[in-house]
Amino acid sequence: MSNENATQNHNLIASISYSLGAKLPVVPMKPAPAKVPEANALEDLGRATLRIVHDLKNQLNGLKLYATYLRKRFEREDRSEEERETVAKLIAGLDRAAREMTALVRYAQPIELRPQPRTDLRKIILSVANEGVQRVSGALGAPLPCNIEEGSLMGAFDSNILADGLNALTHEALVNAASKEPGAISIHVRRADAGSPAVVIEWRGLRPVVQPPAARSFDGYQSAYAAFAAKVIAAHQGTLEFPAEGIRVSLPLSE
Repeated sequence: MSNENATQNHNLIASISYSLGAKLPVVPMKPAPAKVPEANALEDLGRATLRIVHDLKNQLNGLKLYATYLRKRFEREDRSEEERETVAKLIAGLDRAAREMTALVRYAQPIELRPQPRTDLRKIILSVANEGVQRVSGALGAPLPCNIEEGSLMGAFDSNILADGLNALTHEALVNAASKEPGAISIHVRRADAGSPAVVIEWRGLRPVVQPPAARSFDGYQSAYAAFAAKVIAAHQGTLEFPAEGIRVSLPLSE
């Protein structure tokens, strides 16, 4: 709203109040502070960057389609194992780059939750464990080992957005796994304390990652995945920690 429109609206309210005999104080309107030019420039740069990232992601997905066609052609023509492996690595690289772009875009966007009461957190975690390896490598793999404590894990969650946040943390864990052996990363779920209305989710098996603050350019986190997950967890009134050799999330339950 412009300063002129704001003043007109204020005068209109004052006139109506006077006509109705209401004794409302009339406080002079102060003009809204103008935005700092540097802030406007940064906002414009941010929007332009997101558009570029989005376009790059679409181009990468297009290249992946061509590479997938090439892989199928190689399989029909019974090409050498080395050639097929090269194409498979190309597809995996394109897929990984596209996911990085997606994570960057989602990190920059606001989180809008639509929580549903009595959402079963257990189902969300099992889905994350089943899809974890595939989301990182692009190939089917065994589910992550998952140890979930017995008992109800109901809460007011947006199941889709929370799953995206937990998937992002699973990606972060797999990328920083201490070992590349299957099952090196495991997920453990337990109550925070006996009778506590909170649940703790831990990813174990990471190598210690120590980076200087300058490398943590995403709100203090080292990747867009971790920063996006932090926004999702905070929106659900939870906490996110990175202790030695692990990732820990605490979320409130509804009981």
